[in-house]
Amino acid sequence: MNLVAQIAMAAAETEHHGNVALDTLIFGVVAAIVFTFLALVTLSYKNVANRHSAKAEAWAAKHGKDGHEAGHGH
Repeated sequence: MNLVAQIAMAAAETEHHGNVALDTLIFGVVAAIVFTFLALVTLSYKNVANRHSAKAEAWAAKHGKDGHEAGHGH
């Protein structure tokens, strides 16, 4: 028996006839969970500026017009 025949016999013995879709289903489930978590993190930042509008208005009143032009390249 030559090498090619031995490799073919070994491949035939270890051949799996199960449902490959069910074997890899866990990857899709994990990906869906991760993307759902990331979507919830993204949605948690929705409307953040309006949640702290009272603080922003108080800071603007305290520092006046000059306060907004200072820092961060303005």
